[in-house]
Amino acid sequence: MGFDKEELDLVLVPAGLLFMLAYHFFFLYRYFHRPHTTFMGYDNNDKRAWVKSIMENKEKGVSAALTVTSSNTTAATYLATISLTLCSLIGAWIANSSNIFRSELIYGDTRASTISIKYISLLTCFLLAFSCFIQAVRHLVRASYLISNPSSEVPVSSVELAVIRGGELWSLGLRALYFALNLLLWFFGPIPMFVSSIIMVLFLHYLDCNTTPLNKYGSAGN
Repeated sequence: MGFDKEELDLVLVPAGLLFMLAYHFFFLYRYFHRPHTTFMGYDNNDKRAWVKSIMENKEKGVSAALTVTSSNTTAATYLATISLTLCSLIGAWIANSSNIFRSELIYGDTRASTISIKYISLLTCFLLAFSCFIQAVRHLVRASYLISNPSSEVPVSSVELAVIRGGELWSLGLRALYFALNLLLWFFGPIPMFVSSIIMVLFLHYLDCNTTPLNKYGSAGN
């Protein structure tokens, strides 16, 4: 019994996605249980120190703090706009029913039903990225309000939560874009998608790992 090229999608695509998901579950475990071993945990440690410094010296640090949050908000808004634009382009492409990705040169399943699944999966990733970036903007705007509040009774923990949550949602939006890149390569066949998943995991592992000791003003458990 032969092995049809259409069957590659049933093997390589789930394998690539499972490889990506398994890595991110592993990363989440490290982030929640050993945050000092991840770059996000290291970055959160510095953010807590930054917020504490700003809240203790409001008169001098509010202007600089608002500049920082404004820059992050602008960047998140820009990425949200790009994600929404790509969603619109994909929707228009689906409506036009293009045959570009049904070429015989693509080694994999090029049936219309599979092409539709590819479009829907890619659209879902971009919509998820858009939602995450919008929520990141919401938390950063809240952080700006709390920082600029003239009252000295604003809890530092509330500002820390807003800033860190905004950063986490920003990171989640980027992860959705990474998945979208893999799904985009799926249009050119399951083999490029599977190879891209492996390379992406190796690349993310390099970026996510942290071996630098936390700065003294923070705690690995916080």
